[in-house]
Amino acid sequence: MLSYNVAALLRAAPGTERRYAVSDVNLDIAPDVALASPIAGEVRLSKTDRSILARAHLTTAISGYCSRCLAPVTSPVAVDIEEEALPSIDIDTGLPVNSASEPDALRLDDHHELDLDEPVREAISLAEPVTQLCRPDCRGLCAECGVDLNTVTDHVHREEAIDPRLASLAEWHERQEPH
Repeated sequence: MLSYNVAALLRAAPGTERRYAVSDVNLDIAPDVALASPIAGEVRLSKTDRSILARAHLTTAISGYCSRCLAPVTSPVAVDIEEEALPSIDIDTGLPVNSASEPDALRLDDHHELDLDEPVREAISLAEPVTQLCRPDCRGLCAECGVDLNTVTDHVHREEAIDPRLASLAEWHERQEPH
């Protein structure tokens, strides 16, 4: 979990910073996104005049399948997060803080805990590669029989009989090609 008690930081002067190393953190990201390695990096928490500013640089890897040949693939992911977390309870009075003016802001809980799990999930999910490849020159699978073209270099299929309705077009095409 990426949860930090920031009660002491809330009482500190603006500009005060705390750094936390992150290692061996595992989160469920999304139903279709699985981590291949734990999350690691650093979280920096800074006191501002009204909130806690959380900055993090985190790395992990996502497991998936090559978009061309369906081989298992692991893709490295690095994310930078910057979130402002507002208190939900006033640190001095213990009274609830009015959150109506910023209803969508990240909030500290009633015990002054900052939970970064959701912002990290969102950042990793957004950083997921659109297409994962086992290698840049992956040849993929044969569209006719499904054989992996990366492992079979001399793969050919016999020519299929041309549809009789297109035979004259094929003859015309052959006449157009220089031999």
